[in-house]
Amino acid sequence: MAVELARSPYTGAALADYVTTPPAGVNAAVSAATRAAAALADSSPATFARWLDAIADALVAQRDRLAELADSETGLGLTRLSGEVERTANQLRFYGAVAREGSHLGATLDTAPTVIARVQRPLGPVAVFGASNFPFAFGVLGHDTGSAIASGSPVVVKGHPAHPGLSRRLAEIATEALGSAGAPPGTFGLVTGFDAGTALVRHPGITAVAFTGSERGGTALWRIANERAEHGVGVIPVYCEMGTVNAAVVTPGAASLRADSLAVGFVESFTLGMGQFCTKPGLLLAPSGAGLPAAVAAAVADRPAGVLLTEAIAADCRAGVDRLVQNGATVLSTGAGVDNGWSAAVSVLTVPASALTKGSPLLAEVFGPVAMVVEYADRGELETVIAQLPGALAAAVHANDDEDVAALTTALSAKVGRVVFNGWPTGVATTWAQQHGGPWPATTVPSATSVGAAALARFLRPVAFQDVPDTALPPALQASNPWKIPRRIDGAMQ
Repeated sequence: MAVELARSPYTGAALADYVTTPPAGVNAAVSAATRAAAALADSSPATFARWLDAIADALVAQRDRLAELADSETGLGLTRLSGEVERTANQLRFYGAVAREGSHLGATLDTAPTVIARVQRPLGPVAVFGASNFPFAFGVLGHDTGSAIASGSPVVVKGHPAHPGLSRRLAEIATEALGSAGAPPGTFGLVTGFDAGTALVRHPGITAVAFTGSERGGTALWRIANERAEHGVGVIPVYCEMGTVNAAVVTPGAASLRADSLAVGFVESFTLGMGQFCTKPGLLLAPSGAGLPAAVAAAVADRPAGVLLTEAIAADCRAGVDRLVQNGATVLSTGAGVDNGWSAAVSVLTVPASALTKGSPLLAEVFGPVAMVVEYADRGELETVIAQLPGALAAAVHANDDEDVAALTTALSAKVGRVVFNGWPTGVATTWAQQHGGPWPATTVPSATSVGAAALARFLRPVAFQDVPDTALPPALQASNPWKIPRRIDGAMQ
């Protein structure tokens, strides 16, 4: 009988152990989701919104107790985690509002030369793998779960081993809230354990996978999903949001006026959450002679150590710094020493710009409070470095208003899913226009986003109905428009 052990990041002490899901439990969860999918397929978007509102209300009602449980397993602190519960509730309400508005369905009707009606339909059961670093916002009830339910797709979540107790408690809250709101059994389910995660992706009832985590973990799931073809159950889309090195560029004009404040802002951003954000700016590209490396080093010197999420993450962070040094990087500054538990010191390193080449270990992400500062000689060298960068979620440009950054912005936009001007990429707003994705290795599907209104599109597929009687059409396409959603008819929005 396999178990997951919850441990304290503060001390490393064992907290509790939990029995993981056996193969029969995985099959039961997916079978229930498959039955629910039929009921959800023709349920109204307003219904999904009501369900998500119910989960959000239940989260807020349990906020303090959830934050305490999460802190015991993650070490992220009560203030941060209490706020994250509220943020997650707002995310769920946002996805409900997107569903209720209805434009994500893309309802389109042509009446000549023949009658063709097209609409987005839910895929069916979705497997969700949450992250360790945002146990609420990207966890069991995070963006992937919220956007999948908003699309009309039931969800089976693989609980995260870094916070097993919290995963189970969140599943209990969701199941109770959905049941009280009238959702059919199977709309939400939870499985736990490594083997259960593998079985979930291989199960023929699963129609898509959503994952937030490391490149190693995401790539493994992507391969398992593609191996489904060998077993006759069909390849399915795998939407992985993975680890990346997000670059921040400082122009000569910005450096000449505010080098010290930029250095402090950079350090505050890459150490936020002890560097355990997927949007952490891990690379600062600064003009030579402006003093940014020294300013960043000074800002790092008095930074305290802090605990990381797991023992493995702490070990990988230390090994990552060693790997950078072995490949030619120089340590500029290190913060206060390591304390008890799974802690790590803040570190900043540097290399010559010429050392940053495609595929170099110097451009590999180190998850934790570690970053690089690299000086470039001129615009030509900066453009050369940008061309070497791997795909990333976000990039930042710090420039003065009178500087022309059009070419720089264009070059960065070819590498990332979001470009930030005079800010840092660490925060990700849940909005209609948000794009949280990017080219490989940031994600497995560069056109997709895991945050924002467009996140629903991952779990939908278009179906066209030609000369089908009105009574046989999905509600979104019927002449009476019972859901009152926006529709395009003969090219015009109505």
